[in-house]
Amino acid sequence: MATYLVLGQFTDQGIRNVKETVRRAEAVKAAAAKVGAAVKGQYWTLGQYDVATIVEAPDDSAVTAFLLGVGSLGNVRTQCLRAYTADEMGGILGKMA
Repeated sequence: MATYLVLGQFTDQGIRNVKETVRRAEAVKAAAAKVGAAVKGQYWTLGQYDVATIVEAPDDSAVTAFLLGVGSLGNVRTQCLRAYTADEMGGILGKMA
């Protein structure tokens, strides 16, 4: 499974309904499971982003489908970063010419 860091910013709709954010976070976990992904951590943050989520998914297509579904609900805009462990990065560096 690949690891992704998902950074989210509330939309106008999302901030108007911020009192529902914990309940929505549970719905996000269910949405991830539908595409074969798993939410490993969810955090509400200070600063430029309102939420940070750690997701494991089988591939980029699965995490893309998951995030498009979440985004279509209109509460959050996301940015997704593929994350690599030290072992994965070592393998990548070993392929360098």
